[in-house]
Amino acid sequence: MMNATEEFDPAVRSILDAAARRPVHERRVSVDGASLSGALAAADADGRVPLIAEVKPTSPTTAGTRTEDPVDLARAMVDGGAAALSVLTEPEHFGGSVENLERIRAAVDVPVLRKDFLLEPGHLDAVKADAALVIARFVDDVGEMVTAARERGFEPLVEVHSGAELETALDAGATLVGVNNRDLASLDVDLSTFERVAPGAPADVALVAESGIATPADARRMREAGADGLLVGSAIMAGEPREATEELVYA
Repeated sequence: MMNATEEFDPAVRSILDAAARRPVHERRVSVDGASLSGALAAADADGRVPLIAEVKPTSPTTAGTRTEDPVDLARAMVDGGAAALSVLTEPEHFGGSVENLERIRAAVDVPVLRKDFLLEPGHLDAVKADAALVIARFVDDVGEMVTAARERGFEPLVEVHSGAELETALDAGATLVGVNNRDLASLDVDLSTFERVAPGAPADVALVAESGIATPADARRMREAGADGLLVGSAIMAGEPREATEELVYA
C-alpha cells in the first residue's frame, strides 16, 4: 500500500524511516484482549460520547512535552469517562514506549489501543495490548496486518484517510475503521475528511473519527456525521486530562 516515492512531510518521513529500522520480534505475542469496539458501543449505550483518549507525551505537531507519569495521565482520562485509551509506543518522535503501555494497561480497566507505525506483522509482537493501529497508507498488505493482529488477539483499528483507502480496509476485512482527519502526507487537518469518507462504510463497520477534535462542538459534528467513536489526543494532553476528557465525553 505504501508508495516509497510518495511525498510526505519531513516529520512523517522521519517517523517512517525510524519505524523501518525497528527490530522484528521473532516470538509472537498472544493476548486475550478486551473489545475496543465493544467498549465504544457500551459507552454509547450509557449516554456518553464514546471516546478513546490518547496518552501522547509529545508529537511533531504539538509544542512541549508532558512529563507526568503516563499512568497518572491515563487514570485521569478514565476517571473523566474515556471508554478506552490509546497509548503511543513510538519513542523517537512521540515520547512513547512499550513500557508505558504495559504499565497503563495493568493500571486501568478499559481497553488499550497500541498507537504506533507498525509496518509488518513482527512489529506487533513488541508488547501486549487490546487493539493495534494499522495505518493503511503505510503498510504493503493491509489484509496481512489485519489477520496478523487478530491471530495475536488484538482487535485491529485500520486507519484510512480517503475513500480508496476505506475500500482497501473493507476488502481486508476490517470491522473497526478510523478515519484520520489529518493528511499524513502534509499534516494538514480537515474535519470534513470524516464527513466525506464515512458514508462509504457499511452499517456493520464501526467508525472512529481521528485528529482535529478539540471542542465539544467538534465532537458533536463528528458524531452527527456517523462516528461511533472519537480518538482524541492533543486536546486532552494540552489541558487537565480529566476535565478535558469529561468535556468531550459529555458533549
